[in-house]
Amino acid sequence: MKKKGFYIIVMMALFSWAWVTSYSDEEKTRIDNEDFENPRRVASVYDHDEHQEVSEVEECNVCHHLFEDGKKVEDETSEDQRCVECHEEKSSGDILALRKAYHTRCKGCHMEKKAGPILCGECHQR
Repeated sequence: MKKKGFYIIVMMALFSWAWVTSYSDEEKTRIDNEDFENPRRVASVYDHDEHQEVSEVEECNVCHHLFEDGKKVEDETSEDQRCVECHEEKSSGDILALRKAYHTRCKGCHMEKKAGPILCGECHQR
């Protein structure tokens, strides 16, 4: 009986470890706030692949847009660039400030689709 109990405990530990590691932050995308001089909240963290699947977004440039001469380039993507490469701390002409760009892109889409987080603490979790 003691041997059986030992094996049950070992199996429970293995399943617990597998469950915990399956929800690891390694698979999650972190929208860095290090580009802000004075970040107001913690960075937003989410599962990029799950987000794409649930939102049914097929094209990368829906979120990772690229503009040239003030016009969106439809078949191009900025996924290899950091947002701060185009969006600065403050707005400049037609280019949105970094914080406003994030919120317009993410929160705007969530509100339009009536799905996803829209309150500060829903994305910026401690």
